[in-house]
Amino acid sequence: MHRTPVRRAVPPVLAAALLLPLLAACGGKDDGGGPADAKQSTTLTVLAAASLTDVFKQAGAVYEKEHPGTKVTFSFAGSQELAAQVRQGAPADALVTADTTTMDGLKAETDTPAVIAKNRLTIATAKDNPKGVKGLADLARKDLKVVLAAPEVPVGRYSKKVLDQQHVTVKPVSQEPSVRAVLGKVSLGEADAGIVYLTDAASARGKVATVTVPDAQNAVASYPAATLKGSQHTREAGEFVKWLRSDAAQRLLRAAGFQQP
Repeated sequence: MHRTPVRRAVPPVLAAALLLPLLAACGGKDDGGGPADAKQSTTLTVLAAASLTDVFKQAGAVYEKEHPGTKVTFSFAGSQELAAQVRQGAPADALVTADTTTMDGLKAETDTPAVIAKNRLTIATAKDNPKGVKGLADLARKDLKVVLAAPEVPVGRYSKKVLDQQHVTVKPVSQEPSVRAVLGKVSLGEADAGIVYLTDAASARGKVATVTVPDAQNAVASYPAATLKGSQHTREAGEFVKWLRSDAAQRLLRAAGFQQP
């Protein structure tokens, strides 16, 4: 006589014990292999004007310490080069330029910008100023090799403005793509003088001398910062841009010689 096998019920406690390993395998870790509730790290790419190189490296370290899980990387260049990168769709999260004109030309690619700092111009000369440069008018001297930033570069545009206002005609031996390139030419002895930002001259203290440009003859450079609409980390980028106006960031900018926004 054929007998039907008897199916025994699995005790509830045993069933739960058998399910635990399966649940752990399915939901216990995220895609990155860490705990499901572990905070994912974010890397922000910030395009920044060359004159911000030194202070932003410091600011990035401070920001990362204050915001665990966020890493900030910078790409420094002349503002016009950064603008070209943005228009070409370079992957980045925020932009800081050395003038409002460049930023205003990117309204379609940026959120509303905010000025985070200001700067002024100075004349950088070879160490100890051997040619005896005393002011803007001297830059027209034929015995001087003067280097300026190109007109499309913010510092080049500011330089042209102050020289034109003083009716000084300068024939530069070269026109450079960034303020750091101008500073480099002077510090290496390839030029006798050049117009740079106060903060850049300060960063090369001991390598160049400076000649003050009086306020009445000077120009004020404004540095706007904005998040980029193409950012993949809009919230984090917005937090960084906002932080640049915080007390902590402003102290770093003041210490580097930048003026209040």
